[in-house]
Amino acid sequence: MVTRYNIVEGKLVENGSETCPVYVYVSPDENERSFLINKLGIDEHTFSSALDPDEVSRIEFEGNHTAVIIKRPKRYSTPDNFLFKVSSVGLFLFHDRLVVILNEDASLFDTWSFQKLRSFTDVFLKVIFRSIQHFEEHLGVIHKISNELEMEITKALTNKDLLYMFNLEKSLMYYLKAISSNGKVIEKVKANSAKIGLSTDDGEFLEDVIIENGQCYEEANTYLQVISNLMDAWVSMVSNNLNFRMKTLTILSICIMLPTFIVSLFSMNVALPLPQHETLMPFWLIAMLAGLSVLIIVIFWRYRKW
Repeated sequence: MVTRYNIVEGKLVENGSETCPVYVYVSPDENERSFLINKLGIDEHTFSSALDPDEVSRIEFEGNHTAVIIKRPKRYSTPDNFLFKVSSVGLFLFHDRLVVILNEDASLFDTWSFQKLRSFTDVFLKVIFRSIQHFEEHLGVIHKISNELEMEITKALTNKDLLYMFNLEKSLMYYLKAISSNGKVIEKVKANSAKIGLSTDDGEFLEDVIIENGQCYEEANTYLQVISNLMDAWVSMVSNNLNFRMKTLTILSICIMLPTFIVSLFSMNVALPLPQHETLMPFWLIAMLAGLSVLIIVIFWRYRKW
């Protein structure tokens, strides 16, 4: 599906004209794919990279255009169980148009960032800037979710909550890799700004984008370190609690085994140095020895502060 945009009074306005400067292709069909590859000259491998969520960010200079692959957060859905993923966006900058290719219907131009636009090169730069903002928004959501899960785990540690925290940690690792690769592409765009056709003002804007991306990376790295440390602490707590319970069960087993041994010893079918008939003294003596064995174990347990 293709959507065309025109720039009117500094804003993007959807327009069906064939001469619009901005084209957005969402999951292109075969006809659109053929047009982009055969008519516009987009490399087939680069086209596939724009739709591949596992593709690394990069920039390539073709004969009639500049191709940039950047990463952005993928739209979250409930079945993901707090696993935030990334997707790719292809930006193809021609001398007369900007072609954007992505594999999901995402709101690229839904913020105040896309204001005071002068040309489609501004759109090109602000799509990159918007991807950084999108990462920052998701990082804020991840931070809130991790705080809520931390409170839940503090009340009652469950496997489900630990799985959610592991998914958040995994998501932050994906985000760090994507943000880092985006940063390298942005720096390369700035280094080749003259070749791409960017103005001095665009170069200054790229400086701000580089700073913003660096701050986004530091924020993601901080959240990752916090969650990793929390996961390590919870694993240690679980291991310590398990050891404590195993020790308690071992002591209880000994408390049961000793009385059982005493009763079994006196119940063997052999002669004992005790009267066997017309008295309950053997019963009470055996019961007293069994109880005394348990008492000795408990006193020793308390003395050793186990």
